[in-house]
Amino acid sequence: MPESDQRPTVRLTLEDGVAELVLDRPEKMNAMNGAMVRALADSLDTAEAGGARALLVRGEGRAFCSGRDLADADPLHEDGEAILRDVFNPLMTRMAGLAVPTIAAVHGACLGTGLGLALACDLAYAADDARIGSPFARIGAVLDSGAHAAFVARVGPHRALELVYTGRLLSGREAAEWGLINRSVAGADLVRRTREMARAIAHGPTAAFLESKRIVRLIQD
Repeated sequence: MPESDQRPTVRLTLEDGVAELVLDRPEKMNAMNGAMVRALADSLDTAEAGGARALLVRGEGRAFCSGRDLADADPLHEDGEAILRDVFNPLMTRMAGLAVPTIAAVHGACLGTGLGLALACDLAYAADDARIGSPFARIGAVLDSGAHAAFVARVGPHRALELVYTGRLLSGREAAEWGLINRSVAGADLVRRTREMARAIAHGPTAAFLESKRIVRLIQD
């Protein structure tokens, strides 16, 4: 079926200053294909232009995002570096630089490009039993979508390489303990807690928040 004939892969709502962006390919564990990447980028533009004061990103179904949809991949012939440079990395960069405070609500699998998207958000909350990481060691590939930078900055080079070498997936609770994400909560409370956080941010001094976001990014660079 042509991508143009498929149902939307993301949903965006905006209410009372809070934008909620939902990855909506539950039958594929929200794996990213080309249509989803374009829809996500368009939705970020729409949220920013629409005056969103906070943005919550979450996944529908059993997972936040299981990574790239390998049905779109052609490992023997495609240029993987070009795909990262031209398709996925611009999305992560756009999310990280969005002029809106952003929160990821992570449940189930958060892998590969899904991990990159979650860690590109300003804040990341996860369900206690989420599975977070990039198991590229199992397929002999190199970590992508900003995960190297996030791992080194948040957990240090020694733990970053441990995660790379072993392909270990952290639970949400472990990821919070390591400092990879902000905190973990019971899965049943995740959406409620992150929506409450998004509303609190949206009702706060967002101009000041965005100046702090800019300063933090400058310090990181």
